[in-house]
Amino acid sequence: MRVHKIENVNRSLAFLHTKVRLESIGAEDIVDHNPRLILGLIWTIILRFQIQEIEIDVDEENESSEKKSAKDALLLWCQRKTQGYQHVHITDFTNSWRSGLGFNALIHSHRPDLFDYNSLMPGRNIENLNHAFEVADRELGIPRLLDAEDIDTARPDEKSILTYVASYYHTFARMKNEQKGGKRIANIVNKLMDADKKKMQFENLITDLLSWIRNKTTELEKRNFPNSVEGIQRELLAFKEYRTIEKPPKYKERSEIEALFFHVNTLLKSLNQPHYTPQDGKMINDIEKAWQRLENAEHNREVALREELLRQEKLEQLNYKFEKKSVLREGHLNEMIQVLSDPRYGANIRQVDATVKKHEAISADILARADRFNDLTDMCNELHNEN
Repeated sequence: MRVHKIENVNRSLAFLHTKVRLESIGAEDIVDHNPRLILGLIWTIILRFQIQEIEIDVDEENESSEKKSAKDALLLWCQRKTQGYQHVHITDFTNSWRSGLGFNALIHSHRPDLFDYNSLMPGRNIENLNHAFEVADRELGIPRLLDAEDIDTARPDEKSILTYVASYYHTFARMKNEQKGGKRIANIVNKLMDADKKKMQFENLITDLLSWIRNKTTELEKRNFPNSVEGIQRELLAFKEYRTIEKPPKYKERSEIEALFFHVNTLLKSLNQPHYTPQDGKMINDIEKAWQRLENAEHNREVALREELLRQEKLEQLNYKFEKKSVLREGHLNEMIQVLSDPRYGANIRQVDATVKKHEAISADILARADRFNDLTDMCNELHNEN
């Protein structure tokens, strides 16, 4: 019914009133098929929603420079995109497009892979126009709103060309935004892949470091020391090399692992991803605990080595003393045995009596030296027990 049609059109016009200024047109004009007013309304809609929103910086390198909008902006955009193309000089939206080369130049400047611009021949207006329209429709999805014959005239319709060129602008702008979106997505994916690589790197590094710490801790806890001063001195030298040469790079590696863990979680946070928590046994506090056990084992080994060095030095001194005194005691005993083994006791009673007294003196001397021999025995037992 007519009343329903008018009501529906009024709803549409009410919305348009919030976006554009409408004059001299009502719902009845549209329902009654007034072509002049309907075409004017359509142009107003195109101008507002397709052309008016176009905005271009006059200075491409300075975003804060003066801006052009709508028709002027679209003309500036066309001039920039077709600059340098032969036989193309865009100054308006009428005769500048008649040759068809302007449309082809616009397409080629954005998609040079679609055709060879230099293969187009000036003067073949219809052929060039059809080529541009067909490529735009087939490759870019831009509807063919115009016929070549409508453009290759003395006075091409400005509004038609303006509307069609605006569809080029919006298509290429959308492609640019899609490329930016694709780059952003690719950037995010690359960062996520980088985070995964760093996680794997972290787990490999922490596994290797923990393995070294545990093996080194077991080694430092061993107490099968050499049984000599020289042997203990070699152990102390090896311990010093461990502290000054082997351990420092591992301490640096530990710091790098902690920094890598922090970096991974900072990267994940920037991507709004969950916090990375390594599996049990491969966490930062596992390194801290293992490192503390390593340092405890290191301290205990140093103490044990120094105590063992003192013990070995004491034993070496005792052994030297034992050897010196044992030689003296052995010489004394050999001398006494030689005297006591002499079968010549004397030819008379006086000589025999002198021999007896001599033996008594030797016996008394031996008894007097008993403590010395006991000390020597104690030294021998101590050396035997300690070694």
